[in-house]
Amino acid sequence: MTKIEAARTEYQDWCRAVGVDTLEKVNETLEAGKAIELINLCEARQERKYAQAADQIYWKRNRCRIVMMSGPSSSGKTSSSLRIAQQARVLGLKPKVIELDNYFVDREHTPIDEHGERDYEALAAMDVAFLNQQLNDLLEGKEVELPKFDFKEGHRVFTGKTLRLEDGDILFMEGIHALNPDLTPDIPRDRIFNIYISALSALPGGEKDHGSTTDKRLLRRIVRDNRTRGISPEDNILRWPSVRRGEIRNIFPYEENANIVFNSSTLYDIPLLKYYAEPLLCGISESSPAYAKAQSLLHFLEIVRALKPSEIAAIPPTSIMREFIGGQTL
Repeated sequence: MTKIEAARTEYQDWCRAVGVDTLEKVNETLEAGKAIELINLCEARQERKYAQAADQIYWKRNRCRIVMMSGPSSSGKTSSSLRIAQQARVLGLKPKVIELDNYFVDREHTPIDEHGERDYEALAAMDVAFLNQQLNDLLEGKEVELPKFDFKEGHRVFTGKTLRLEDGDILFMEGIHALNPDLTPDIPRDRIFNIYISALSALPGGEKDHGSTTDKRLLRRIVRDNRTRGISPEDNILRWPSVRRGEIRNIFPYEENANIVFNSSTLYDIPLLKYYAEPLLCGISESSPAYAKAQSLLHFLEIVRALKPSEIAAIPPTSIMREFIGGQTL
């Protein structure tokens, strides 16, 4: 059994243990007026998983000083990394964040894809040698000046920000290539702790079985990007195949390198996403090339009862789902 399969199986076993292992049972729970109880149960499970991840980092702290996190789009990587770092602080560790986006090569050296466009998702778009030099210097106790990538000008700059690893410091790094060993070829494997984050599990829904976790991530992305990035649901649907190709090429081949697979699914996320996504999807016209996919998503959302505003208000501000609907305080 792969690590991904094991994580999915563990989640499904938990769903059965708490008696909510299909979308029909999710609906029954909501109709029984137990939505807030379900939300609290899911949040308690997530908190336990974050704490378990931090425990493993703590146990390996004397050797593992670098935590690498990756996962496909809209898996809740940002929230999860912040929550795991928070739990690490509870144990006395001091997480230090290094942004991998600051280690791009200068724009003129970015590789060109098959369409003649600059491929910023390619590993060759990263300055691997410079990143490894800085990581090794940090592991040796040296102080380094951290780069800042100027996306407007297309090159690296230095602003005087420095970092040295002190006792208890742990580096946290997140990015699409984070679990690819070719990103850190000069770093011993036992110095790195890998975490893979994804919304792995979809619940079966009776006759309308829906097994695609990718659609759940697309719904998360539609809701988040409409709210924070000004990207319309139509544009998001049309961009999704390109996003998926990038995941297949750059993320999924390395998922089994993870020390921990973190499943960011919750039992209430589809009813929650229905409240926000349904009106957005209904606004896509029949003439749009995104219409067929929008209708497919709407057809799936028919299965579930949307959460009510009073129930949504009970979702804590630290929840992973707040990354998508807003109101997060991490």
